[in-house]
Amino acid sequence: MKIADVKANAFAMPLTSPAFPPGPYRFINREFLVITYRTDMDALRAVVPEPLQVTEPLVKYEFIRMPDSTGFGDYTESGQVIPVTFEGVRGGYVHSMYLNDHPPIAAGRELWGFPKKLAAPKLDVEIDTLVGTLDYGKLRVAKATMGFKHRAVDLAPVLAALQAPNFLLKIIPHVDGSARICELVRYYTSSINLKGAWTGPASLELHPHALAPVADLPVLKVESALHFVTDLTLDLGEVVHDYLADA
Repeated sequence: MKIADVKANAFAMPLTSPAFPPGPYRFINREFLVITYRTDMDALRAVVPEPLQVTEPLVKYEFIRMPDSTGFGDYTESGQVIPVTFEGVRGGYVHSMYLNDHPPIAAGRELWGFPKKLAAPKLDVEIDTLVGTLDYGKLRVAKATMGFKHRAVDLAPVLAALQAPNFLLKIIPHVDGSARICELVRYYTSSINLKGAWTGPASLELHPHALAPVADLPVLKVESALHFVTDLTLDLGEVVHDYLADA
């Protein structure tokens, strides 16, 4: 293979059989269970990188079913998003993500910098209850429950939240183990078709685990719960801060 061929074809690893196709990526019937809870403010400040700012002691714990996604197939995801501001604009910092499918793990980490790790999340309906669980190996680390479609909610605030910016800390090491890329990345979702949204009574349990430390942001009080279904496109990102340039 010639050098020119490498340059022309290299966009992901492995070179001759990339783990994921080029983006952007479309999701159909993407289903969310989002539990917003109050936590310890000092714990939040310890994990949110500047120049992002934490304004309130809240975390959004998410379970997401993705049955139809471009190049990624059918999978489920779970993790924590922290409400933040960047240059005065409200958005969300993606703090943790656990999922059960290799292509979106590889794409998420390599393209945007999503903090994805392999685990076993589930989101389904048990009789009259929407149930989300996250197992890391054989151990349960998170469980959320919500009354199934107890009350429809206004779609406008949900749509506004989906249109807000999200932020990631992208880290790619050099071959000597030092950081070659260390960037704050901003991304958006677009072409959103919000099909319905509901709320109801909810609960959330987080359990300590050395390698899936979701409980390091402890649940002090469940503030609200939201269940919604949408089609959307996950757009590619942009770098808004280069930590190595600062150095």
